[in-house]
Amino acid sequence: MIVRWRRRRVALEFAPGEALPFDADLAALARTPLQDAGPPGAGASSHARKRHEIARDMAGQSELALLNALCIAHLRKRHFPDGTVALFRRIWLEQAEALLAELPARWLVSSLITFGDHGATEAERRLGAQMGVLFGLIKLYEAERLFSGLAPDEPFRLGRRAKAPLPLGLPGFSLAKGGLDVNLLAPLWAEAQAVPMAGPIALVLLDRLNADAGTIFRRIARMRERQAAPPKDASGAAIPRANLDPAGKLS
Repeated sequence: MIVRWRRRRVALEFAPGEALPFDADLAALARTPLQDAGPPGAGASSHARKRHEIARDMAGQSELALLNALCIAHLRKRHFPDGTVALFRRIWLEQAEALLAELPARWLVSSLITFGDHGATEAERRLGAQMGVLFGLIKLYEAERLFSGLAPDEPFRLGRRAKAPLPLGLPGFSLAKGGLDVNLLAPLWAEAQAVPMAGPIALVLLDRLNADAGTIFRRIARMRERQAAPPKDASGAAIPRANLDPAGKLS
């Protein structure tokens, strides 16, 4: 894993005449639709190839979105051009409102991770790192969960829980009383409100996470509701709790 990680961090190279536009008019870029320059030719620089790859992914967005993504791509490497961090920060200082309205979650997460690596303050770096871990794990487990055959917004049935212990001997999570979901999200929200530049990105992402019905947090909430709901008889009418024994069955 370390070898693969180091290979992915090899610096992007420029061809003669190529460079990041450190003095760009960012407001103008925010108003300019992304132009497709077409695939790079044979022998193109790794920077040009990365630009084409990102531009293809960002079709319909702005030149500013592309520039932010290119800064992120360079800042993920072991070495990057002088001034890249300053350009990335200027983008978010001057054009945060435009990017928050335009960027999909993928690039908002990538932007936060970049603050985690290159933030100017400990608060920026801590928030960026925490949010990067949160959304990285969400991507991993939500991708694996699709192999269950269930749609993202479909909770598991309560009666099919396996009896196996959790990995590493970790204690189980209680649907009725567990607070891990709250303890994960609430401190992040509170911390994001106090961080000037990276905080607004985190708040937008947490809002989007809260609004999405296809996440573990929403599924757990629905499973809690089902568990707390009174059982029903054959006609669909709720059975009074007084008629149930301690195991939840008709007495």
